[in-house]
Amino acid sequence: MSRSSDAAAGLSARVAVRRGAFVLDAALQVPAGGVVALMGPSGAGKSTLLRVVAGLAPFDEGHVSLGPRTLDDGPGRRTPPAGRGVVLLGQDPRLFPHLSARDNIAFGLRVHGAGKDAASRTAADWLRRVGLDGVGDRRPAQLSGGQQQRVALARALATAPAALLLDEPLTSLDTETAGDVRALLHHELARTRTTAVVATHDAVDAVALAGGLVVLEGGRVTQAGPVREVLADPATRFVAAVGGWNRVVGTTDAATWRAAGLTLPRPGASGASTATAAVFRPGGVRIVAGPPARPGEWAARVVRLEQTPAGVRVRTAEPDVAVDVVAEHATGLGVGDTVTLRVHPDDVRFVDLVAGRVS
Repeated sequence: MSRSSDAAAGLSARVAVRRGAFVLDAALQVPAGGVVALMGPSGAGKSTLLRVVAGLAPFDEGHVSLGPRTLDDGPGRRTPPAGRGVVLLGQDPRLFPHLSARDNIAFGLRVHGAGKDAASRTAADWLRRVGLDGVGDRRPAQLSGGQQQRVALARALATAPAALLLDEPLTSLDTETAGDVRALLHHELARTRTTAVVATHDAVDAVALAGGLVVLEGGRVTQAGPVREVLADPATRFVAAVGGWNRVVGTTDAATWRAAGLTLPRPGASGASTATAAVFRPGGVRIVAGPPARPGEWAARVVRLEQTPAGVRVRTAEPDVAVDVVAEHATGLGVGDTVTLRVHPDDVRFVDLVAGRVS
């Protein structure tokens, strides 16, 4: 099936949605044939934004454009979902239970005008592409969760959408299956040059699938840019946590940075007092014996202990810092205990906070 005239069209949206106390006011730009990841905590507005772009939810003001076409511009113009060339795929594959895998894929093609035989051949080809050759006659109930998601992806891409919106498509899958479907997604999105937005909580999804990253928190975009740059330079605690960093906001004064009881040297800093975030890995922090005795050591209160595959993550307060230790080093530790922590200054990166930047 050939692509529509909007093939490899860029997606542009700026929408405001007001629903009681919740306000979504966000912009989204995806280059033609590009993939952008959309991340944010639960309730940030990711699904609402995707539903607006797909035409499934109204908005109060703004616009949605796909290539040269304006799909929505508020009350003046609204293209119905079926006429957009936009497909939204979520956690639930939403396959027709009474149709076979092949017929589920063919159904979308028939809706877009393909003949029965042509649709069946194309559906069989897509089953082969997604690694399901030989299961075309099975109904969804006879397929695993991963297989169902592959069929749903094949059905979405087979219609050659101008834009594909993926709302947490891997969340319900086990780790191994999610990895397989992620690799399939990466390959097919690149091969078909489909303009796509992937909403996810997983940094692995963002890095593996997308070139750009938009972070949505509290209904607003708090950071946007190339995926690796955003994750390496977190503007908020949420982004820092997603990227696997500690992010502690303090003040640089002369050549010293301070936050709560933590003091670190910052050679070469200007004499002006500057709001600065210190960024460092949880694995770069150590629990040491005795009271703090030098720069880079501080006393902290344990507020939570989290078991991890590699050991224990110790969460501390004042300041809020995570420490990754092997299990035996956490023996005897309890919530409320005070520990001395150490981070080597060479393992810390400082980011000066600019006016208006969320901390």
